[in-house]
Amino acid sequence: MTSWLRSVDDGVEITVHIQPGAAHSELAGKYGAGEHGEALKVRISARAVEGAANAALTEFMAQCLGVARREVRIVRGEKSRHKVLWAPVAPELARRQIEGNTK
Repeated sequence: MTSWLRSVDDGVEITVHIQPGAAHSELAGKYGAGEHGEALKVRISARAVEGAANAALTEFMAQCLGVARREVRIVRGEKSRHKVLWAPVAPELARRQIEGNTK
């Protein structure tokens, strides 16, 4: 298991570092082990205005994981670039889906 992906009750928690306002939405690899630890770097085309980037993030991650948007939730970091998401996906499936979509 990687440090940015953690198995929890009924799913996984995914630690992400979001870059809003990017040219297009994409998984951009890992974000270094700084003060927040290792995270998955996610570029999102939506701006960080009135929750638009958070909505775009949950939609994008749902597409990557193959689940409905309403099934992906932000559990920590609602107003931060460093966030923790929850999704009802088996850890190994989540890792394969994410690594298959990462640059």
